[in-house]
Amino acid sequence: MLPNIVRHSELVTRVALLIAGKLNRDAGFHLDLTLIEAGALLHDITKTMSIQTRENHARTGGELLASLGYPAVAEVVRQHIRLDPAQASAVPVISEAALVNYADKRVKHEEVVGIEERFCDVLKRYAGKFADLEDHIQEVFIETQHLEEKIFSLIDISPEDINEMVEAGTIPRLADNGR
Repeated sequence: MLPNIVRHSELVTRVALLIAGKLNRDAGFHLDLTLIEAGALLHDITKTMSIQTRENHARTGGELLASLGYPAVAEVVRQHIRLDPAQASAVPVISEAALVNYADKRVKHEEVVGIEERFCDVLKRYAGKFADLEDHIQEVFIETQHLEEKIFSLIDISPEDINEMVEAGTIPRLADNGR
């Protein structure tokens, strides 16, 4: 993985673990933090290769991890771009895959941003490279809005609080957690 993709993945991990911890403590969820950490750290494992091959890096990353014997992590990675329909519509269920998916939509490169900014960036970077991209991005954007509403209806922070927590340094770095 390119160094910037590693840093992106580390920040996605921090955001996903923050939200998962809040859901576990405040909303009675029992999310597997180890699975979230592994899925978030590895969600772009084949992204560097896909820049050259133009393959779907969520699919190839999932296939790689499944072939290595990590089927649960493979499922999280496979769904980090777009959740399976059953995952996206499950109410009020929020899975490990959904959290990694959402956290990735909040991190543009190495910065936490709102989902609107993230989707505008994706559209701008990939415009004209893939057929029906705009329609696909609009569908995923709407799904992400619904997921964001679902998540933040269950915890006592807002989406904007995550940006502030990162800027203030109140989301520990992974090394700070002994990871």
